[in-house]
Amino acid sequence: MQPTNTKAVNELPKLLIALFLVGGISFTLISYFMPGQLNFNSDKWNQQRLLKLLLGPEQITCYIFFTWALLILWAKKTEVLRQSQAFSLNLLSHDPSHRILPEDARLLQRKIADQSRTNGPFILSQLLETALNRFGVTKSSADVVDAVKMQSDVVIDRMVTSMSTVNYLAWSLPAIGFLGTVRGLAGSLSMGGDTDKAIGSFIKEATSHLNVAFDCTLVALALSIILMFFLQAIQKEEENLVLDCKQYCLDNLVGKLDDGHKTFSANPSDEAPDSYQLDFTSEKYKEV
Repeated sequence: MQPTNTKAVNELPKLLIALFLVGGISFTLISYFMPGQLNFNSDKWNQQRLLKLLLGPEQITCYIFFTWALLILWAKKTEVLRQSQAFSLNLLSHDPSHRILPEDARLLQRKIADQSRTNGPFILSQLLETALNRFGVTKSSADVVDAVKMQSDVVIDRMVTSMSTVNYLAWSLPAIGFLGTVRGLAGSLSMGGDTDKAIGSFIKEATSHLNVAFDCTLVALALSIILMFFLQAIQKEEENLVLDCKQYCLDNLVGKLDDGHKTFSANPSDEAPDSYQLDFTSEKYKEV
């Protein structure tokens, strides 16, 4: 079995197509109906103005938090790739006619532990060992299904918990930007009682404070949008990984268990009277 994320439609090319399509149409319409709007005034956006936009106490704090979150996400991406290697270890037989008896469970459990010891631990091997251990003790296919489902829920909960720091950092970026906004507005409003300055000097200094206010928010919100994109992408890959592990257990373990009673079938269209349809998302298993 190959992980489903290798078969899924790649979303990045769709993003590039949307960027080129919308960008090309937008720039064409602006150039035709509003000529001169795309010419940026170099006097307003000089090097000093860009430095004030991008560098400031709040902006630098946002960069630190953003980089910290990306490093955590990169580590989780690397872990997902490492976990995907378990599917190539051939932990169980892919022969559909192969049957697994309760007395085989302990031997298979040791075999899986030995194969995954070098590069492990793996989520897939953990699910298989838990399922085989339950099958060896209870000799019931239904108990194996419950064990796989419960262990998968535990894995998902741990993944969600491990994202708590990244979620906090993604939430804190706009908050830091708003702090800069409040600081800039406070500085601008504090000049209201200063009537000794000339009107030109007063407007220039007040505008400078307002620039600080909106620059901080602009940088913080932009970084937050980028970080949320990578956060959602990594969470999706982690969820797909657990789903792949469930599917592997369904195809190569649960469907081959022989407890001497009714067996579980991975194919819902089986017409055998003693087969069951497996549904990991439901608490009940309906007899076909």
